[in-house]
Amino acid sequence: MKVVAIVGSIRKESYNLKIAKYIQARYADKFDLEILDLTPLPMYNQDIEMDPPKAVLNFKAKVKEADAVLWITPEYNATIPGVLGNAIDWLSRVDKVMNGKPSIIMGSSMGMLGSVKAQMHLRDILFAIGLNSPILPGNEVYIGAVHEKIDALGQLTDEATIAFLDGVIVNFVEWMKKF
Repeated sequence: MKVVAIVGSIRKESYNLKIAKYIQARYADKFDLEILDLTPLPMYNQDIEMDPPKAVLNFKAKVKEADAVLWITPEYNATIPGVLGNAIDWLSRVDKVMNGKPSIIMGSSMGMLGSVKAQMHLRDILFAIGLNSPILPGNEVYIGAVHEKIDALGQLTDEATIAFLDGVIVNFVEWMKKF
């Protein structure tokens, strides 16, 4: 199974990027995960959507080829980061490569709620016309106090979080067999 990860932070030391890399390594035997880089994407502009830059075409092609999308988001101002919204804008226009593509959502923050509000907004967005993405139900992953659960090498160290994530990944793989 081919999965792409779209991480809502472009910071080099992003905790959410570290979570994506951890998932990529830990579950390599369950699916192939490619972490997409959002930094080359220009701001969405309807004036160029019919003839977008190569970075947009490459990004959309990778999402289109994937069996599913793993969204991992921090929370900025009680919602998704602008960089994530921009990526979604590109995905939802013209060829609408997300239409019907299964998704799973995760996120972390240094606060106790682990990006709950951002994930709620992201769920609403993914159900919008132009995206219409089914989301793995009942398997919410909110990693609060993430800075206390990841070591300097980017490895999750909190056993309860690891065990929970293991269960969610099993559920995700089983759910994907229905598509």
